Amino acid sequence: MDSNLFWIVVLIVTSAFFAIAEIALAAARQLKLNILVDEGSENAKLVLDLQAKSGAFFAAIQIALNAIAILGGIIGENTFTPYLKTLISYVYEGRFLDEVSFTCSFLLVTSLFILFADLIPKRIGMALPEKIALRVVRPMMFSVMVLKPFVLFFNSLSDLILKLCRIPTERVDIVTAQDIVAIMDAGAANGSIPSQEYQMIGNVFELENRSLTSVMCVRDDMVYFDINDTHADISEKIIQHPHNFYLVCDNSLDQIVGLVESKALLKQVLAGEQARLSSDIVSKDVFYLPDSLSLSEALEAFKCHTQPIAAVLNEYSLVVGLVTMKDVMSVVVDGFTGVLADQLIVKRGEGSWLIDGSAAIIDVGRCLGVEEFPDSDSYETLAGFIMYKLKKLPKLTDNLLFEGYRFEVVDMDNLKISKLLVSKVDA
Repeated sequence: MDSNLFWIVVLIVTSAFFAIAEIALAAARQLKLNILVDEGSENAKLVLDLQAKSGAFFAAIQIALNAIAILGGIIGENTFTPYLKTLISYVYEGRFLDEVSFTCSFLLVTSLFILFADLIPKRIGMALPEKIALRVVRPMMFSVMVLKPFVLFFNSLSDLILKLCRIPTERVDIVTAQDIVAIMDAGAANGSIPSQEYQMIGNVFELENRSLTSVMCVRDDMVYFDINDTHADISEKIIQHPHNFYLVCDNSLDQIVGLVESKALLKQVLAGEQARLSSDIVSKDVFYLPDSLSLSEALEAFKCHTQPIAAVLNEYSLVVGLVTMKDVMSVVVDGFTGVLADQLIVKRGEGSWLIDGSAAIIDVGRCLGVEEFPDSDSYETLAGFIMYKLKKLPKLTDNLLFEGYRFEVVDMDNLKISKLLVSKVDA
């Protein structure tokens, strides 16, 4: 009894080791392991190598666990059955005493293995995957080497079956933006990432989903100089609309001549001259961006150009807006709260909003709690959504219902939708 009991304990401990190693090595996260490798951890590199070629690792574990389970059943039945038979005989001495004793012995051994050799070790491995993986990786590599003949045989068969089924035989870890966002959410939840940094990182990922037109100054609001503007015209525009840079055009906004910096005009005035758009201060190096770019692509384009301001053109090469490097970078720092600050979306009361027609549809959706608008690739603004749904150019009081909200046109500027009243309606 004592000898058999000793071997059962040995088998349970050995099985627990393989169980905890299996879970820990499989669950260890590549991001954390890469950080440990950069810090000089040799064991972390071994774990990554073992994960990349996991066939031999899993084959060794399954061989060991199945062999241990069979041995445990044989030894356990011989160890506990006689003693259980004696105990059971005090209350039952029928013809099925041997069968009942064997069943109880089987249940006892199975319970011990489930609890101490499988369930508890695997829960520990899931709780501390990287820490345990670093400790068990070398013993596991030694086990793979000891069982190499069996590993090669079974691993080759499994590889053949997987290839026939066209299933990859090696693990490939690709870290996506969703993975990073999930890690950020977890870090923000437990307080390891400050809320301001968390918000900024989230803003960076949103750059790819937002179009350039969502932050640009639209054509109707652009302030520019005509090449023939007088000193009085230039002074009035600067006083009413102070900016660092102005486009210089020839009679039309679509005929851009160049770009002028306001401090160049200031130098003329300080020198006692009248402000004028002379060729020596008007730069011909105008930066253009297509309106189809995302904010991420626009940021990359700004990095390759010296000008901090760009004219935005549509597919017909017409100017539709103006954007600066500051506009794009402010998204990273402040998010899209600037849209609300500009009073494009104004909450009037409970369940009621006054929204500018030029408000980005993604901001409107975020404000109203609408997850998705139909065919959102066909328009960028709330005005575009209204025209898409009505299939006509709207007029005052035109309205529609969508996702429990009533959208009503309350103000028009000629043919442009200026303001809409959005109200929540009962089902």
